[in-house]
Parts: sequence; C-alpha cells; structure tokens
Amino acid sequence: MADRPGAPGTEEEAVNRTRAAILAWFDRHGRHDLPWQHPATPYRVWVSEVMLQQTQVATVVPYFHRFMRRFPSPRALADAPQEEVLALWAGLGYYARARNLHRAAQHIRDQYGGELPADLDALEALPGIGRSTAGAIHSLGQGRRAVILDGNVKRVLARWHAVDGWPGRTAVARRLWALAEHYTPAHRCADYNQAMMDLGATVCTRRTPRCHECPLQARCAGHASGRPEAWPTPKPKRRRPLRQTRMLILQHGDRVLLQRRPPSGVWGGLWSLPEAAVDADPKSAAAALGLKVDQAGHWPPLRHAFSHFELDIHPIHLRVSGAGQAVKESDTLWQSIHDTGARAVAAPVARLLERLREYTP
Repeated sequence: MADRPGAPGTEEEAVNRTRAAILAWFDRHGRHDLPWQHPATPYRVWVSEVMLQQTQVATVVPYFHRFMRRFPSPRALADAPQEEVLALWAGLGYYARARNLHRAAQHIRDQYGGELPADLDALEALPGIGRSTAGAIHSLGQGRRAVILDGNVKRVLARWHAVDGWPGRTAVARRLWALAEHYTPAHRCADYNQAMMDLGATVCTRRTPRCHECPLQARCAGHASGRPEAWPTPKPKRRRPLRQTRMLILQHGDRVLLQRRPPSGVWGGLWSLPEAAVDADPKSAAAALGLKVDQAGHWPPLRHAFSHFELDIHPIHLRVSGAGQAVKESDTLWQSIHDTGARAVAAPVARLLERLREYTP
C-alpha cells in the first residue's frame, strides 16, 4: 500500500508525508466550527454521527441544536419517552436511527452510569452504533486512536487507490477498511479523521470533485486516470417496487384523527393518518370507527420514496360527525388541526396536515 509507485524513501516515510499533507490541509481548510465540535464530547459526537447518516450537514445542524437543548446528556435522552424523541427527530427520516439512539441511551444509563463506554467494542455493541460510528466516538469524542469509514471517507479512499467495486460488497469494504487502518495515525487521530470526512464532503465530492484543491492530487490514482468520478463504483440499481395506500383525513370540527403506528416497521412509533386499501370504501372505514361521513373529497396523490420501495399515498378528506365510540384506544386520538408539532409524524403526513390547516378556518 505504498503512497505512490516510485515514491522515494520507505513506505513508512511515504505514509507519514501523506498524513502530514492531509493534516496541513485540514489546518487551513477543514471544518472547525461544526456545533458538535464545541465541545466535542462523546455524547455530542455520537448524536451528530447518527444524525449525519444519510443526511447533509446543513439539514442536521438545526435538529442537533434542538436535540441538545432538550436532551443534553445520555441520561436525559434515556429518561425521555420515545414519542418525544421521535417528535424532535420528525423530518430527518430513517426513524430507526432515533429509536436505536433512545435504546442505546437507556443501555448507557443502566449499564455504564450514564457515560458512553471508553471501550471500542462496548461502543460498537450498543444499538445502532456500527464500526465506523464507534470509531468516530472513540477518536473525535474520546481522544483515542480509532479508524472510521463513513461514506465520505470511502469515496476518498476509493478514488485515491482506484478501488473497484461497490463499497457495500464485503470484499470491497474489507479493502477500504484495510486502507483506512493503514493511514490512520496515532498522533492527531481526531484531526486526521475529521480531515478525511471534510475532504469527502467539500473537495472529493460525489460529482465534480475539485481535485486541484486536494492534498492527495499528486498521489491519487483516480485523478491520474482523468475520470475520478468513476470511483467508488455505484450501488447496482434495482427497481424499487411501488406500493399503494389510502390515507383517511378524518376531520371533526377543528380536530383530525391520528393513529400511532406499530413500534417497528415503516414509520415505527410515529403518529399517522388511518389507512385503508386504495379500493376500500372510505365510508365503511369511517363507520368502523363510529363515524358518519358528511362530506368527502379526493386530494392529489403523494409519492414518498423509501430505501427499498416507493409509496403512492392517495388521500381522501372526510368531514365526519358522530361520537366515534371506537376511538378509545391509547394509540388513537383526536388532535387539533392547529396543534402543530405536538406529536411525531412522518414527512408526507405532515404535508397533508399542513394542507388541512390551510383549508380550515
């Protein structure tokens, strides 16, 4: 894994020169003012790393500030009801992250006295914390040497060494982990790891990388090829199946009926609108809840993309009357249309409720 074929000196000297170039770039151009860096406690690093999975920094920052104000410590997060955690997460998507964060905080409270463990294996054993996230907590938050391999670092390493194959494949991931291990230093490990993430986020970007600004330009096989965007190999495309559902917007005066979804699965634990098959009779669905439909109107469909399928939502707005005697379970309630943000709802449900507010005096 020499720094560059034909480079003078030993491989160790070449690696040290490369590390020095990366750290010098970081000192001048790296990101030093991200909110989770001040202070960079293990807890703040952990929350930020989880939020940043599949999500851009600009989107995460306001969520991170709100989350820290409400849950300033693992114990505060562990003691909170899951519904409140999900409510502060609403809009970030991938809600299993929030559920795992909450579960892990409870483990930290019950098993480690409210402090994240200092052992790397113990970190990785917590719910929702994989190898790279554990490495980020260990290095960025606890000041110890640990290797990370998030999406940005994968892209830098794959281009730097022209590593063919989709990083999601075991053999390719093993090669990238070996490269990350090879270059990660003991000295200034936190700065080095942050530098590699920053390079991927700001210079070695997915499209139109700015190779002329990169400290690895002279060493990079991807740049030498003239087509750096060829790496990493993209995930093989598979057509996502399309599913259909009917969402019932049951309005009674200035209230709307919400139901809590099961704790696991799509939008697990979130509040949503009652659903029915697209070809089901909405009046019968309302009648099953003890409600009479006085007026009905179909709204334009919404399409929502998940990682493994796409969902077409066909909303129907139903003005209803009646006592709703079946609406007694703890997972079903009437909520004021104007009570925004009271409960965690999925993004498409939030859009439908916002539209309902616009058309309701």
